Amino acid sequence: MNIARSLPLLLAFTQAAAGAIAEKPSAPPAISVAGFQRQMDGYLAAPRFHAAQWGLKVVSLDSRGILFEHKADQYFSPASNTKLFTTALALDKFGPDYRIKTSILARSRPDASGRLTGDLIIFGRGDPTLNPRLRGGTIGKVLDLFVNAIRTAGVHQIDGDLIADESFFKGPPVGAGWAVDDLQSSYGAEISALTFNDNTFELSVRPAERPGAPAILSLSVSNSIIVLSNRVTTVAKSGKTSIEVYHPPGENLIYVSGTVAMDGSFKDEMPIHRPARLFVALLKEALARRNITVTGQALVMDWKDREAAPLDVPSLIEIGIIESSPLSDIIREIQKPSQNLYADLLLAHVGELSRRNPRINQTSEEAGIVALNDFLPKAGIKTTDVLFEEGSGLSRNNLVTPNAIVSLLSYMHRQPSGQVYFAALPVAGVDGTLRNRFRKTEAEGNLRAKTGSLRWASSLSGTLTNAAGEPLIFSIMVNRYNSPDPERSARTEIDALAVLMARSTFRTRTNAGKATSP
Repeated sequence: MNIARSLPLLLAFTQAAAGAIAEKPSAPPAISVAGFQRQMDGYLAAPRFHAAQWGLKVVSLDSRGILFEHKADQYFSPASNTKLFTTALALDKFGPDYRIKTSILARSRPDASGRLTGDLIIFGRGDPTLNPRLRGGTIGKVLDLFVNAIRTAGVHQIDGDLIADESFFKGPPVGAGWAVDDLQSSYGAEISALTFNDNTFELSVRPAERPGAPAILSLSVSNSIIVLSNRVTTVAKSGKTSIEVYHPPGENLIYVSGTVAMDGSFKDEMPIHRPARLFVALLKEALARRNITVTGQALVMDWKDREAAPLDVPSLIEIGIIESSPLSDIIREIQKPSQNLYADLLLAHVGELSRRNPRINQTSEEAGIVALNDFLPKAGIKTTDVLFEEGSGLSRNNLVTPNAIVSLLSYMHRQPSGQVYFAALPVAGVDGTLRNRFRKTEAEGNLRAKTGSLRWASSLSGTLTNAAGEPLIFSIMVNRYNSPDPERSARTEIDALAVLMARSTFRTRTNAGKATSP
C-alpha cells in the first residue's frame, strides 16, 4: 500500500485511532475497500511508528480477495501466534477426537494374590490434562486415576520400583530459544512426557502472628522435593508487602525474600524442576493410602537414562491406560489462555509420532518442526515463510510472515476440523486472553483471534465480520514498537486497527480476482 498518499489524512485518523476503542469513535466507518485502505494506511503512517515494524494482511472470505496488506511478505516475531500453527498441525495429523495415552506397564501380570513381580512403569507421552482443573478439582483426583487403574489390574503389591518414565520425549526440558528469565515463571514450565499439575505448584506467603517474625510459607502440593528458603519478614499493617522469588534453573530450591504486611498475602505459580519426580513420589504415597505396597523406590527415567537402559515398550504388558481429554479440548486449553506448556507438549508428541528415522540424533521438538514443515505446503504456505524452532512462541527466534498466517487461517477455514480450530480462539470481550479487550466496540463478541506478546513483539490474528456482514481473516503484527505514550501500548495500537476493520461497512465481490466495492 502507498503510505505517502495518506499523509494528509494522518491527523484525522490518528484522532480516530485514539477513540477507536471508545464507545463512540469519532471517525466514520469505511464504506468502501478504497476507503478502508486509506484508513489503515493513515493509521500506520503516524510518526510514533517511525522505528516500529508493522506487518498486516486482511482478506475477504467472501471474495477471497486481498483487502489490505502491509509488508505481508516480511518476517516478524509472532510470539504466541506460533500456537496457530502447532494446533493446526496436530488437528491435521490426528483429528479433534484424538486422545494422548499414558500407559501403565509391567513385565508380567500380578499373580492370584495381587503380587506384581518387577517394576511398575508409568509411561507418559505428553498428556497435558493430568491436572486438577481438568480432572476433578484436586491433585488427589488426578492420582486416583492411576491408583484405580492399578487396583483394577489386580495389583496389591509391587515387588520392584515404581518408575515415572518420561523418555518418550527426547531433548532438553526447555524449548529452543527460551530466555533464562522464562524459567522463573509458570509460563516457562519444563516440558516432560509425564506432565503433572501443569508442572507447577502454588507458593503462598502469609504473615506471622506478630511483626518481626518470619512469614509463613506454604505449597499447594505437600512434598519433600521442593525446598523453600524463607527470608520473608512480617511487618505491621502499615508496612509494605513486597516479595521476591528466585528459582535457580535446574533446582527445586526456592529463595523467597522480602516483607509481608500483617494484613497482606502473596501467591504465585512456580515451575517444578523434573516434575515427574513429584508425580511419582505423590503416586507412591497415594498407593500406600490404598494399601498397595511398593517394595522398591520411586524413580524417574528420561531419554538419557533410557539410552543406558533401553526400554522395549512393545514387549511389556499394558495393564492400564489413562487417556487425555480429546484434542479438541486440549486445543481450547492452549488457545484461550495461551498455554505455552501444552503447545510445546503437543509439538513434541507430533514429532515423536512423525519421526522418520529413530536413529537420527534429533530432539522431539526438532522432529515436530520437521512435521510442521511437511504440513506447510499442504496448507498452501511457503516453507520459507515460517521459521520456527519451538511450538509455543516463547522463542525469540521464531519468525513468520503475515502471508503465512493468513494462508493458514484460510486453509483451516476450509477443513472439517475448522470449526473446532476457530472455536478454540479467544473471543473479544468474552473469554481467554481477549476477555478484557474490545469492550463496547464493534469487535466485542465478534472477533475471534489468537493473541501474542513478548517484550518487543505483539500480534493478533484471526477472524471477524465487519459491520456490513463481510467475513474477514486477518493478521496484525508489530515488532520493536517503543510507544512514546504509556497509555498507548502495542496492544492498544493493534486493537485500534482491528476496530477499524470491524466498523467498516463495505461488501466485496470477485472481479478479475480483485476485491472491489459494490
